[in-house]
Amino acid sequence: MQFQQLAYFVAVAEARHFTQAAERMRVAQPSLSKQIKALETDLGAPLFSRARGNVTLTPAGEALLPLARRILADAETARREVAELAGLRRGRVRLGATPSLCAGLMADALARFHRAYPGIELLVEEGGSRDLVRALARGQLDLALIIMPLQSDDPALVTEEILRENLVVVSPSSSRARRPYLRIQELREQPMVMFRRGYDLREATLGACRQAGFEPRFAVEGGEMDAVLRFVEAGLGVALVPSMVLDGRPGLTGTPLAPPGLRRTIAIAHRKDVEPTRAAQAFRATLLFFLAEAAHDGSLPEGVELLPGGPER
Repeated sequence: MQFQQLAYFVAVAEARHFTQAAERMRVAQPSLSKQIKALETDLGAPLFSRARGNVTLTPAGEALLPLARRILADAETARREVAELAGLRRGRVRLGATPSLCAGLMADALARFHRAYPGIELLVEEGGSRDLVRALARGQLDLALIIMPLQSDDPALVTEEILRENLVVVSPSSSRARRPYLRIQELREQPMVMFRRGYDLREATLGACRQAGFEPRFAVEGGEMDAVLRFVEAGLGVALVPSMVLDGRPGLTGTPLAPPGLRRTIAIAHRKDVEPTRAAQAFRATLLFFLAEAAHDGSLPEGVELLPGGPER
């Protein structure tokens, strides 16, 4: 049984005339009759009574007609929904991003995408880079903004480096005179506010301190980005954070580390074995164009730069 045969059957049933049905379906009448005959053979029963030029439905035809109409309607619904997805009128994007990006650049990029594609549902998961990589591997995200480089045991991902940002030592604005930079060794005796496990910033902080020959002293650990910043603001200690998260926080001061300082690279990633949906591809294009415009206009947050190779404005 084929959809075309069912469409021909419904046309004849509604027109009660083979020639008129063929004209309606824009097909030669012998071809239509042949397809109806093949359908009857497949079903094992005649569908029409053709007595003296009158075409009427047999009991089998009467039983098939509502089913055929429903099948054709469902097929049309499926075709329309797929077409809407292809036209980016419906769908979803499951996006992962680090807290610093969610608090900064991502909100404006998401707003631009929503204006362009209001029918696309946006699902955002905020987390540390290591957690986002695992979520990508499990198929829980379509795209993620992660920190490079990947670890040797990470799943096969396609990555595109898009941003580089400075890491700064954040402290309460009232705690000290502003200095041009700090040396990493100066953190040896400083109480520190530390992120929970799974945050790349935790590993970056530990790695920088250990390379300088000491273990950091934790005042409190286990927080998310907003909690860490609030703990620092309350005077519990200092923390190493991306410079972009300090926008709109006058109670905090960020001091770069002595040159060459500490920087990290952000990439947009997806699984190598799964092609991103059209909606996800559209979001990637929107994000990259938004970042290119921001770089051109000088509106990227302080300490953030667009890496070469992205789209030009």
